[in-house]
Amino acid sequence: MRLLFLAVLRRHTGNAVTAQRVRDHLEAAGHVCILKDAFDFESPSEISSFIKAENLEAAVALHLYRGGRLLQGNGIPFGIIFGGTDLNEDVNQGDKNKVMGKVLEEARFAVAFTESMKETAQRQWVDPVFTREVKAKVKRSPGVRLIREMAQEDLHAVMKNCFALVNSSVSEGMSAAILEAMDLEVPVLARNIPGNAAVVKHEVTGLLFSDPQEFVQLAKRLVSDPALEKKIVANGKEYVRKYHSWQEERQTYRQLVRTLERSTED
Repeated sequence: MRLLFLAVLRRHTGNAVTAQRVRDHLEAAGHVCILKDAFDFESPSEISSFIKAENLEAAVALHLYRGGRLLQGNGIPFGIIFGGTDLNEDVNQGDKNKVMGKVLEEARFAVAFTESMKETAQRQWVDPVFTREVKAKVKRSPGVRLIREMAQEDLHAVMKNCFALVNSSVSEGMSAAILEAMDLEVPVLARNIPGNAAVVKHEVTGLLFSDPQEFVQLAKRLVSDPALEKKIVANGKEYVRKYHSWQEERQTYRQLVRTLERSTED
């Protein structure tokens, strides 16, 4: 089957890494998967022309609004993969929320990476300013450095040489960085928000903090307690193996795409 895969492909981001991984799964199953940046298209009509020119039979989009809205009304079956921005940000904007609901009605399947993302979606249906704020905050913070995006293999090498990974996000869907750290046997300290708490169980697979003071306390505890570090590292590694298996993910996407294949035969 010839598939179109739409995603936002800014280099060295979680979206780009996820999109590449999913494409590898689909191509390993024998499909032709054409990965395109959703920002390269301005309207469904442009997508329609591309679909016809490439003789595409079905499509998958990463992000319900950014990618999924471009696939509406194009006459081919498609599925969507939720992104954190969908459920944490876009869902709170009336116009976008309405569009996303329409996309879901047309999609043949929807993938949520965690139960909390799934529950958020079910409750609802079934950026430059922030970047400037972060940079300004970093400049005012002694000992903190802002590093640009880097290739995944370089990032993993850096992570392996760190004592711990800290995720201080105030909004997450599923943090690929947390899962990568767990797989690399690096302890995780994460802000206690729903997206992080869905993958980090406090004092089991990592440590969750709610404010700066608690972060400092937990970081000091982690430094001084080798037994705790050993426990959360082992449990984190096992969690990734059990619930985010690369092999099982590949098989799941193969099965989902088969539903699109059957749709073209009906």
